[in-house]
Amino acid sequence: MYRPYHPPADPMVVRDLTQQQEEMRTHVRLVPLAAEPTLIAGCDSSFPTPETILSVFVLLRYPSLELVEKVYHVGPVTIPYVPGFLAFREAPNLLKAYEKLQQKPDVIMVDGHGIAHKRRMGIAAHLGVLLDMPTFGVAKSLLTGRYEEPAPTAGSRSPLLDKGELIGEVLRTKDKILPVFVSPGHRCDQATATRLAVACTRGYKLPEPTRLADHWAEQFKKEL
Repeated sequence: MYRPYHPPADPMVVRDLTQQQEEMRTHVRLVPLAAEPTLIAGCDSSFPTPETILSVFVLLRYPSLELVEKVYHVGPVTIPYVPGFLAFREAPNLLKAYEKLQQKPDVIMVDGHGIAHKRRMGIAAHLGVLLDMPTFGVAKSLLTGRYEEPAPTAGSRSPLLDKGELIGEVLRTKDKILPVFVSPGHRCDQATATRLAVACTRGYKLPEPTRLADHWAEQFKKEL
């Protein structure tokens, strides 16, 4: 299987990005939503070429999950891939896609982690702070923390812990398939993040907002 080569990160860059994350972390607020959402967005990014990033936002009515809008933005990749700092690579282009939405969501589901991150600043938390919007993350793979495998039936969950701190929940969205990792980003709490992830699941591994964002990323890629 092909794995792209990523050269070691510049220690000065890592130090600067770490400082930025530590500062942003002070702004994160984990609170329940003020009201039940009527519009929920999903977002995802992909890389049509090593130098190009394509970011997609979809907007859905909640709870029906009817598609209202889909937008994308293509831009240059401005920083190399550095583990733990994905948000700095993807967030600037995601913000440009977000600006194209005619209507704004009440909450954003991000393809990635919220506080389930070594410095509690995954891309969902990062985006939430930049937009000052309620966000949460639904990620396909583990970044940090420990958990016990949830039961094999859909809806089963188990806590994701890091040094005794609850940083997310591991959620089985479909019988006998690998779970997803749900964590709050900003202006959202764990209970709300998990509840919305479950409510937005329609028989696929990924909940509809991020599943459709991923689907449309593939479609838009064909138009480039």
